[in-house]
Amino acid sequence: GVKESHQTSIFRIIAAILHLGNLDIQAERDGEACSISSTDEHLNTFCGLLGVEHGQMQHWLCHRK
Repeated sequence: GVKESHQTSIFRIIAAILHLGNLDIQAERDGEACSISSTDEHLNTFCGLLGVEHGQMQHWLCHRK
């Protein structure tokens, strides 16, 4: 009973969440900081599926504020 357009949106969100779980986050400074490679294919796919800016997502996944 769910419209096809809504199904596509739901599948896109689920796929993005699954790719987010596969990110390779590297710890830095004895675990006090972290970084994500700008060439991480899962981050690229995540950003593409949700239409968010790659640089901003890479930054905010590693910063608390």
